[in-house]
Amino acid sequence: MSSMSGRNPGAVLDLESLSKVRVNTQAVLKRAQHIQGLKLPKKQWQAAWLLKAVSCIDLTTLAGDDTPSNVHRLCMKAIQPVRYDLLKKLDMHDKGLTTAAVCVYPSRVADASKSLKAANSGLPVASVATGFPAGQTPLETRLQEVRTAVRDGAAEIDIVINRTLALTGQWEGSDFIKTSTGKEAVNATYPVTIVMARAIRDYYLRTGHKVGFKPAGGIRTAQESLVWLNLIKEELGDDWLCPHLFRLGASSLLADIERQIYHYVTGQYAAYHELPMA
Repeated sequence: MSSMSGRNPGAVLDLESLSKVRVNTQAVLKRAQHIQGLKLPKKQWQAAWLLKAVSCIDLTTLAGDDTPSNVHRLCMKAIQPVRYDLLKKLDMHDKGLTTAAVCVYPSRVADASKSLKAANSGLPVASVATGFPAGQTPLETRLQEVRTAVRDGAAEIDIVINRTLALTGQWEGSDFIKTSTGKEAVNATYPVTIVMARAIRDYYLRTGHKVGFKPAGGIRTAQESLVWLNLIKEELGDDWLCPHLFRLGASSLLADIERQIYHYVTGQYAAYHELPMA
């Protein structure tokens, strides 16, 4: 699990009540099964939900061979995530649709910031930091990595928490919580998300502070994005269905969503080369 930076000093965490939390695993699994079985929107409603999903994507590249050129392509795709002619058919070409952010390694933040600035885009750059994905580097190294990313233009930081602190119950609050780094064998799952969403809801009811949620890792299809939106709507309500409080961490999801939009508009499925990804 990791979190996005920006601790809210006004929200006080009741550690005593936290220690009393118990999870009914069977009930959670049953709830996850129920949500996965919910009817998903069709036709124009599905197209609208898919565009909503696009607006919540942290379009991500976290590869060892990232270069300024592929980060530039990623940024251009984030600014124009769905082909202009398709958006025009939906009367969405002038609505300013973009992804929520681009997400890169700290060493590529300057490249992303430069590309977005050159395109006159205010799209935020998010960066993983603090020894991603293991989080096992020394504290001063992790802090310096955050400082460097912010200096180079990052507006958001995905922080890998020290899992030792979590496992020993040493909790503190944050603006966002995230299922996983996306680099694990098992990443975002529906049962784990339900538990995290209930914690977010309980925390909001106790403190009035809304914490955001970001699933990451293995989210690849348009159909899956609809289930994620449904889950958040069911568990947290419409207030959370916005980039300010909900993000989808993904690299290949956008390509499939654009294919589904293409199919809705034209009645045919596009080949992947017709909708090139960044």
